[in-house]
Amino acid sequence: MRILVAEDDPVVALALVKRLRALGHEPVGPAADGVQAVALARAERPDLYLFDIEMPRLDGLGAAEELARHGLRRPVVVVTGVDQPELVDRSVAIGVGAYLSKPIGDRELDAAIKLAASRHLELASLETEVERAQQALADRKLVERAKGLLMTALELSEQDAFRRLQLTARERNLRLAEVAQRVVEQQSLLARPRPAGES
Repeated sequence: MRILVAEDDPVVALALVKRLRALGHEPVGPAADGVQAVALARAERPDLYLFDIEMPRLDGLGAAEELARHGLRRPVVVVTGVDQPELVDRSVAIGVGAYLSKPIGDRELDAAIKLAASRHLELASLETEVERAQQALADRKLVERAKGLLMTALELSEQDAFRRLQLTARERNLRLAEVAQRVVEQQSLLARPRPAGES
């Protein structure tokens, strides 16, 4: 796994790089602050971020937040020498997968990396499920709207309007929602002309 290291203490940074290599990972960096970490992440596209929380210019949590905003969200392991409950709360709020307090042992580091990667996959899977559910709901609303338009314009029952949508979808090898979208887009063609003299 390619892991971006961001740590402002050069001795600690080099120790982390050495430990990551010993654990079979490919270290990227180290970056000396959050601004450098963001630039390196954009250039190198690592698989995971290992960020010290307290760094100059931009802290580790701020760097993780900025990367997520720019579509570069990855599993995050944060490291700190300070035990502050508000840092833990902030870490959880931005989706940090694991939180380590210095000094860090090899076993703790290895476990944290695995935990962060696993949590990241779970979150991505949940987000995909939510997106699918939202799309299914939007499709259903679209089909209902198209069905209503057909019922009004062609004086069809609900069942017949739905059958017509299904048949058109099969004949044209389209999804039901795609046919519904076309019906909605062309609804002006379905409107019945008003009899002459009616305003």
